[in-house]
Amino acid sequence: MGLWVHLVLAFMLSCFLILEANAAFTPADKYLIACGSSKNVIFLGQIFVPDTHHSSVVLESEENSISATSNSTAPFSIYQSARIFHTTTSYEFDIHQEGRHWVRLYFYPLPGYNLTSASITVVTENFVLLNNFSFKRYKGTYLFKEYSINVTSDSLTVALIPSNNSVAFINAIEVVSAPDELIPDQAVTASPPAPFNGLSGLALETVYRLNMGGPLITAQNDTLGRTWENDVKYLHVNSSAVNVSVTPSSIKYPTTITPEIAPNWVYATAETMGDANTVDGNFNITWEFPVDPNFMYLIRVHFCDIVSESLNTLLFNLYINDDTALLDLDLSSVGKLDMPYYRDFVSNSTTNSGVLTVSVGPDTGADWINALMNGLEIMKISNGARSLSGVSSVETLFVRPHKKNNKGIIIGSVVGGASAALAIIGLCYCCLVARRSKSSQQGQPWLPLPLYGNSLTLTKMSTVSQKSGTASCISLASPNLGRFFSFQEIMDATNKFDENLLLGVGGFGRVYKGTLEDGTRLAVKRGNPRSEQGLAEFRTEIEMLSKLRHRHLVSLIGYCDERSEMILVYEYMANGPLRSHLYGTDLPSLSWKQRLEICIGAARGLHYLHTGASQSIIHRDVKTTNILLDENFVAKVADFGLSKAGPAIDQTHVSTAVKGSFGYLDPEYFRRQQLTEKSDVYSFGVVLMEVLCTRPALNPVLPRDQVNIAEWAMTWQKKGMLDQIMDPNLTGKVNSASLKKFGETAEKCLADHGVDRPSMGDVLWNLEYALQLEETSSALAEPDDNSTNHIPSIPLTPLEPFDNSVSMIDGINSGTDDDAEDVATSAVFSQLVNPRGR
Repeated sequence: MGLWVHLVLAFMLSCFLILEANAAFTPADKYLIACGSSKNVIFLGQIFVPDTHHSSVVLESEENSISATSNSTAPFSIYQSARIFHTTTSYEFDIHQEGRHWVRLYFYPLPGYNLTSASITVVTENFVLLNNFSFKRYKGTYLFKEYSINVTSDSLTVALIPSNNSVAFINAIEVVSAPDELIPDQAVTASPPAPFNGLSGLALETVYRLNMGGPLITAQNDTLGRTWENDVKYLHVNSSAVNVSVTPSSIKYPTTITPEIAPNWVYATAETMGDANTVDGNFNITWEFPVDPNFMYLIRVHFCDIVSESLNTLLFNLYINDDTALLDLDLSSVGKLDMPYYRDFVSNSTTNSGVLTVSVGPDTGADWINALMNGLEIMKISNGARSLSGVSSVETLFVRPHKKNNKGIIIGSVVGGASAALAIIGLCYCCLVARRSKSSQQGQPWLPLPLYGNSLTLTKMSTVSQKSGTASCISLASPNLGRFFSFQEIMDATNKFDENLLLGVGGFGRVYKGTLEDGTRLAVKRGNPRSEQGLAEFRTEIEMLSKLRHRHLVSLIGYCDERSEMILVYEYMANGPLRSHLYGTDLPSLSWKQRLEICIGAARGLHYLHTGASQSIIHRDVKTTNILLDENFVAKVADFGLSKAGPAIDQTHVSTAVKGSFGYLDPEYFRRQQLTEKSDVYSFGVVLMEVLCTRPALNPVLPRDQVNIAEWAMTWQKKGMLDQIMDPNLTGKVNSASLKKFGETAEKCLADHGVDRPSMGDVLWNLEYALQLEETSSALAEPDDNSTNHIPSIPLTPLEPFDNSVSMIDGINSGTDDDAEDVATSAVFSQLVNPRGR
């Protein structure tokens, strides 16, 4: 009996450990601080709180600092405010759980404050993060720094010290717990191979984090808030590598690895040998990285065999700085294909070269000549002075004061007496205000917006890159653009672009609510002159809207191009995006009939795009945030920034780089880069499930099998139990025949292959029939499955939807705190992919 009890307890314990290992990590500490801001800021789906509004964050020496804001030129919302100071200032964070923490710093020199002359030192109690960092020598637009620090007390202080008699500033700070197992205590040196101990007590700075062969992964779609960039620009020879990819949901994590190590999208893409299986196939794929040669680096390599058809066929080597780090690596040793695997190494750059190289190449004895890499992380390791910048220690940079309330607070050196400091601050503040006032009177010039199309006449005055920051101006002349608005009219209508009238923010710029003198309400889209992607989308939207008119498409009213501005004016949609009526707000629930009518309206708009114009138009970004509702809840499709002209009569598709929103993206389009009208049909199928279930298209916080609404809802639809997951507000209020027809329609829209999906005309027909069934007496007998089905019956293979493990944010944000709940659906990415995975 005792043995039986022990066996049962052991089994229960093992189950608990497996569940615990697979559970999503929840940080004990999570501080997102918008420095100098007076209100919450939403960035990448997360809410940053003003630095003076958080009860667990203490801003020392606040009286010696000023807050500054600038909405016109900041590249992202998080950089629109800053805290500026002339003496040492520190932020103290209460720590609820000791251990590894991310410390992320955001810097952007706001115009009008001479912040490009700033030189900044940043320290914690134990580590130097930045030492005399000069923005004069920095060539980038903004600076983002990410560190990993082991916090061993109940507080963490981040101190910022102006250097060289300059000012210092910061735009935002993140302090977030990280899993302790993320950084082990031991790794292996690359050459010669030997244990490297003590990593857990050192600070790390993320220098490079790459998603091999795949698109940019932003913090919004990484469970630990990390960003993974594409690797192409680091390849030594671009032609040596070819992108491959598989569906991210096919990745099978072993019990020893979780998505906290790397998201499944990292393992679902890879770079492989560009000339594999050729006669001269004995070469390596090499990546080169400029680094500081005075430091050691933790190098984490990520592998996952997504190319082999069977085990024991892929054999290759890994090299770091031309030294062999792994010989005869056989990923079959992990047990299965599509299973993640990673290794950690410690190395430095090649002697005095300041370049670190990482390579993979085939094993000489392998039957199949190939090699791959899925992801790579390179992190600088703090040196003997406990510094990540130079050789000065914390103790040499400032004097540590006594403890206050049992928490270390860094005060630093103060130049001069208190009265002199206050006088200097007051004088500088007056000068800064005067300078900002003067600069605010000068209109911001426009970057080039080359517009081409039959209905547009343009004058291009200059060209420039985003990095240069110089500007150009174009003029519009087209009768199809509607009424011309003077800039003064726009200023009056929007109350000088009052932030309280802000409707949304996107890559193109900002959208404001406006009201003319006669009471006519407008939506005013003001372009962002520093966003190249936004300008491209802005151009596309002008081209499309100038030749489209339909009751279920948002109408263009006019434009303004005075003072180097580029502003479009649309009809105002009083009830906003469809999504806000489904979840995330306190708005009343929509009835089933209302939902059907809204879906029918959107389907009519898309059907017109596909068939009503001289050449079909593919929207490419169909989602619930791009379906707007007027005061009568009439649905209209909006945001044509990613739209693309459809294939010609003699063509079946348009070959183009993949663009769209994760969760709504057609998996076939993603795999083949072949765009058709059926890509919109797939996205609309996701919208239908979202309307029924009232949850985001992707929700990373849910269990893995529920993250993707398309995959999850299809499972229930195939069991004939769709009513079990629909909005509880609809329970008992939906005609069963209507629901059945709705579910069948969504199911066919979500077919994995475009040829199996219906046209938007067929979708529209079936939705209208579902509405008729709803309006008919519920006593009506259910129709035969095929007698009234305008969509042909099709065999559906198991759905493998594209899940939202990654996204590049560039969508419209309603500007409310509720937007943070939708952590994935507003994402837009653009990345060329060569899907040669299995």
